[in-house]
Amino acid sequence: MKAKDIRELSPEEAAKKLRDLRNDLVNLRVKKHAGQLENPSELRSLRHDIARLETIILEKKRQSAAA
Repeated sequence: MKAKDIRELSPEEAAKKLRDLRNDLVNLRVKKHAGQLENPSELRSLRHDIARLETIILEKKRQSAAA
């Protein structure tokens, strides 16, 4: 997920997307421990997406608080 796409989301959509990504991360971790994960790089990619989303959400909060 690109930062540009995340910035276009409303705060509610961004929060929902963050919840969904975190649920996906939990599911991938379970698969990894069960030995069923086919592509381990998915974990890293998902963690990066979560971090990117959290960063942009925080930026938006700071901008609205400063205004």
